Amino acid sequence: MRNLLVAVTSVLAFAVSTGTAAGAPLPCPEIFATNNTAIITDPADPRLQDRLVSFDREVRAIVHANGGRTTRSTLLDGVFWSGDQQQTTFERSRKFDVTLDEESLRHTASTIGKQFRQESVLTFRFLLANSPEVDAVQVEVDGVTATQVREGLLKDAVAREKLGGGSVTLQDKAILIADVKDLPTVRAFVTNIGGDLRKAKVRKGTWEFVSAETLLWNGQSAA
Repeated sequence: MRNLLVAVTSVLAFAVSTGTAAGAPLPCPEIFATNNTAIITDPADPRLQDRLVSFDREVRAIVHANGGRTTRSTLLDGVFWSGDQQQTTFERSRKFDVTLDEESLRHTASTIGKQFRQESVLTFRFLLANSPEVDAVQVEVDGVTATQVREGLLKDAVAREKLGGGSVTLQDKAILIADVKDLPTVRAFVTNIGGDLRKAKVRKGTWEFVSAETLLWNGQSAA
């Protein structure tokens, strides 16, 4: 998956959840991944209809081999900005909610990247809002389409630079991840593409783009 994934003023009426209530369990960590290695620039390309069924099974097996299980797998339509080509690209991917600790999450993501020839695989771990590890936010917004994200990126140079892109479920829910300091950019982007900030869900955590080199740098095997 390209170094992206992310998408998506202050508003007094902006209703958000920036953490988990005391005593409530945090959501499962997430892995965002694809088996795609092609650059797809046509939103009507038939490859964007792939439901990634075999990929889903293979990733679940990798998660299991690393001591976890997949509690949910969500099919996503991704829209990313290619700085090299100066145009938007498209990609089918999946979000895997998994029961893995930090080390196993990183190792699993690296294995997925290596097996499917990806430059990197994005992981997100939810944290309490006051955790010193917090460096990212995840914003979920209902009623946003991949077309809206694409058109928004084409019009918004700041969003292209800071966010890179975004992913949308088949039920038109945008899942947008960004550096915590770029939350104002995310809010502005959502507003500009017609999203309803009052219904947005914002949660804090930590993200990482994991590659095989990430583990090799730390003296671990990615095999």
